[in-house]
Amino acid sequence: MIDTMHAAGGVGLAAPQVGRPLRVIVIEVPPPEADPPRVEEREVIVLINPQIVRRSGERQVTEGCLSVPGYWAEISRSEKVIAKGLSREGREVRIKGEDLLAQALEHEFDHINGVLYIDHLESLDQLMKIEPEREEESGLSEPAQADL
Repeated sequence: MIDTMHAAGGVGLAAPQVGRPLRVIVIEVPPPEADPPRVEEREVIVLINPQIVRRSGERQVTEGCLSVPGYWAEISRSEKVIAKGLSREGREVRIKGEDLLAQALEHEFDHINGVLYIDHLESLDQLMKIEPEREEESGLSEPAQADL
């Protein structure tokens, strides 16, 4: 899954996205101080049977997804999230996330529950098509937005 996430240029991936009926997510968010982020500075988070145990705050975010290529939308996500699950080694871990990490945790958690970011929209009319020139100029692409 990590290799697939890297190949797609994503920030996270859930097992159902690659045809596996498992409750497993992987997330790799660049540290805030890295500009541009170097791969060796990133930490890959692997959560097995993840649960979100606390959410706080609310903010509007731009989100896209590998499962809905070529589109993005503004949706509401939590400002902070605490998630727990098992690590690759089978130990219970808790992850505290803010900003992009909080968004990615919620996004990938949604996937293992059969929810896509577009399910948070009132109407599919809210979807915006990614324009190739915008993608090149800003670095915005569908995988870079929480799967994201």
